[in-house]
Amino acid sequence: MATIYYDKDADLAIVRGKKVAVIGYGSQGHAHALNLKDSGVDVRVGLHSESRSRAKVEADGLQVGSVAEVSDWADVIMVLAPDTKQPKIYKDEIEPGLTAGNTLMFAHGFSIHYKTILPPQDVDVSMIAPKAPGHRVRETYVDGEGTPVLLAIHQDVSGNAKAFGLSYAMGIGGSRAGVLETTFAEETETDLFGEQTVLCGGVSHLVKAGFDTLVEAGYQPEMAYFECLHELKLIVDLMYRGGMNYMRYSVSDTAEHGDYTGGPRIITDETRKEMKRVLDEIRDGTYAKKWIEENEKGRPWFNETRAKEQDHLIERVGAELRKMMPFLDPVTVKPGEGPISEKAEEKEEVEA
Repeated sequence: MATIYYDKDADLAIVRGKKVAVIGYGSQGHAHALNLKDSGVDVRVGLHSESRSRAKVEADGLQVGSVAEVSDWADVIMVLAPDTKQPKIYKDEIEPGLTAGNTLMFAHGFSIHYKTILPPQDVDVSMIAPKAPGHRVRETYVDGEGTPVLLAIHQDVSGNAKAFGLSYAMGIGGSRAGVLETTFAEETETDLFGEQTVLCGGVSHLVKAGFDTLVEAGYQPEMAYFECLHELKLIVDLMYRGGMNYMRYSVSDTAEHGDYTGGPRIITDETRKEMKRVLDEIRDGTYAKKWIEENEKGRPWFNETRAKEQDHLIERVGAELRKMMPFLDPVTVKPGEGPISEKAEEKEEVEA
């Protein structure tokens, strides 16, 4: 069974005694920086000179500097830039300022596990990975609650890496909900597997396949959208609160019967075998190698696929339907511009 820590196991004074640099001000970066600041931690944000987030950082009451400046100033450097950008940022701007006794931190194990970053042997290397998007990490902290986080230690030169990790987790509100101890390998491999087979790849392609099947059979795209995408949130919310048992308790007997009869016909033995193949490629580094090479080439396949997916019929139909449901606070993603909230009429910055 997993080892889980809570507020009673952490000492906030430890992180309060350190100077913390947060590299990046995207989804996770803004949450870590603001939560640490509100917890009484001396924190600064590191961004590249052209970042559009600089003004936002300053408006939020935080100090901002170049990545090199804040890394040189800090005792602790939390790297929250995208995985594929981390190696260059680390080599050019973080590594030169690292000194013995510093702590290098991550919120995802990709760069350490696949060795795109090789830290020196005289610094602690750890991970605090919230199991929620950054906006939820911030929202729950402000509400006096928290989101669960993962803790992993790669190098413990000081002998205090775990105690510091728990303190950092407390600083962002994670120990209110629970800090689950893991390893860099386990976090990286399970995270990538979940994203590819269930949370992103599995769900999005299942939704799209169901939508396409109904539309090709002659049903109205709007009906297909509601049945295959819109109502998914209702089911997921039930599972989130009480697992599959609560979901099945809450839906009709007909829906539950369809769960038992239709599910195995969609998720077949071949699907499970393919899941194992996906996991094998994650574990042996094949997936990471391909993704790194795609980025080195300028992301031609990725960008082409993104553009095609953004123009799928389900996206066009959904955008029109959501406009008629302002209570959703609908968001439109325009190619090259990122998400725009229809209600707030302002761009939500997601860059690092």
